[in-house]
Amino acid sequence: MTAHREIHRTERVGWLRAAVLGANDGIVSTASLVVGVAAAESGRSAVLVAGIAGLAAGAMSMAAGEYVSVSSQADTERADRAREKRELVDQPAAELAELQEIYVRRGLTPDLAHQVAEQMMKHDPLEAHLRDELGLSEAMAARPVQAALASAATFAVGASLPLLVAAIAPAPALVMSVSLASLASLALLGAVSARVGGAPVAKATLRVCFWGALAMGITALVGRLFGAIV
Repeated sequence: MTAHREIHRTERVGWLRAAVLGANDGIVSTASLVVGVAAAESGRSAVLVAGIAGLAAGAMSMAAGEYVSVSSQADTERADRAREKRELVDQPAAELAELQEIYVRRGLTPDLAHQVAEQMMKHDPLEAHLRDELGLSEAMAARPVQAALASAATFAVGASLPLLVAAIAPAPALVMSVSLASLASLALLGAVSARVGGAPVAKATLRVCFWGALAMGITALVGRLFGAIV
């Protein structure tokens, strides 16, 4: 019999979340920075310097933030694994009963649940408890380095677009050009990430466009007000 291999979208959660967050933040934060500086009637060189600095700082910040936060998750998972190991050694009967109760709540009869729990305890008790009691699995495991690299790389890619537009757009239309190009990129990002993750495309696209437009609008207003004061 040929083995049936299924690929589920949950296997993509680790890197997809970090990648989408990085790209979205790269576009929104850099475009907002560029628009804010440009709205203050700064020259193109000042706009580009601010944007490039924002790209570098943002990519490093995303990498560090993802690594620290996902490392904390990994630490918690390791602590839970160690605790389950101790409990299996110290209280095997209680752990068997706990596993049986889990299967009863899922719809098995008490007798069948007891049989299944016994088989699981004989096969791999630790993995059975991690999976069925705590919801931990290999597909959902925390991977700090992967999350950090995905966030930093996609942030840099996302931030490059408003910078490129700022470099080539006519000076009088710089703010509008960067805003429209960034919104189009956000719409594409929302649609692609929704497609990859199996979510509704229209809802995801509207969501990222709304927050992107709001961020750029507020930053442009701040730049205009403070630029006029200076």
